[in-house]
Amino acid sequence: MNCEQYREAIAAEPGFDGGAGHLSECEACQAYRREMLALDETIGRALAIDVPELAVPDLPEIETDNVVALPRRRWSAPTMLAMAATVVLAAFIGMRMLDTGPQHDSLADQLLAHLEHEPYALRVTDEPVSDARLASVVPANLAEMDHSAGLITYARTCEINGRDVPHLVIQGERGPVTLLLMPHEKVAAPESFTGENIKGVILPVGEGSIALFGDREEALDRISEEVLNSVTWST
Repeated sequence: MNCEQYREAIAAEPGFDGGAGHLSECEACQAYRREMLALDETIGRALAIDVPELAVPDLPEIETDNVVALPRRRWSAPTMLAMAATVVLAAFIGMRMLDTGPQHDSLADQLLAHLEHEPYALRVTDEPVSDARLASVVPANLAEMDHSAGLITYARTCEINGRDVPHLVIQGERGPVTLLLMPHEKVAAPESFTGENIKGVILPVGEGSIALFGDREEALDRISEEVLNSVTWST
């Protein structure tokens, strides 16, 4: 089981432990599992509400000659608990749906924040993704891409600015290099930036752009040229 398969399984069932062998070797997946278990526990606590038994007060004495007596309805504790849990769950889901997430000053900041949420993608490996996997992430109606850019070891569809974009990882000389194909993100000119342990570049390509991130010592210029030669927009 690889990182992607394990994360999909743990997202569906936080208590999943079928990847125990993988977990023992992957710190990124260990951290992801802890986050999912913490979220599951938080939701569980939100639903575990003590609801006191509802007591209906006595009604005042009234003339009953012309009144039809109706049976009093008494809500049971289980019913009230279920109703309260439903309200809490609906509120939780509503807050998540209304949350637009953190705001970023630039496209580069957004891409860097996105990479922080997928550290498991940056594995050093010589196992390429399958042609079928690559074709599903980079469909023909989006772009055409061959393998001349390098050894592609990770491929997943991610969301940037509300659009699905291919998130790929190529094995460079100094380590994994992240590649994001963004046919709908137009930039006016190349933009380079450098962090403590990473550097990157966003390149204009037609009506879209391509972003690359790698180790500070990585020769991104060479990889950029290879990527540009291997990608053709279809949109």
